Amino acid sequence: MEVIHKIGRRKTAVARVYVSEGSGKFSVNKKDLKDYFTTGPLLYKVNQALNLTGNDDNFDITANVYGGGITGQAEAIRLALARAMVELDAENRAVLKPEGLMTRDPRMVERKKFGQKKARKKFQFSKR
Repeated sequence: MEVIHKIGRRKTAVARVYVSEGSGKFSVNKKDLKDYFTTGPLLYKVNQALNLTGNDDNFDITANVYGGGITGQAEAIRLALARAMVELDAENRAVLKPEGLMTRDPRMVERKKFGQKKARKKFQFSKR
């Protein structure tokens, strides 16, 4: 099996994930997974696609992630891994789709508009 390369995005975070057959080694930005994501919920999010498809220890995964915050990066890796699992076996899609792992979360910070205080907040109107 050759290396599978997939991209996942969330907010402003972008993750490039490389999946190859191996023994379950997982590195993010050249660090071990547990050193990069230190909390339980983040580790759960990152491993969710692997756990649901039963591929916990079958693949070596290398992820390059940049932009956004730690949660956005974790969810970007989750989307990229879900896409990789579907490319490996199309039947995985039936397991991952009901859990919402195949959908890119479109929520992003809206841009600030010219002449306004924030994206939607206006300057206070003053009659005098």
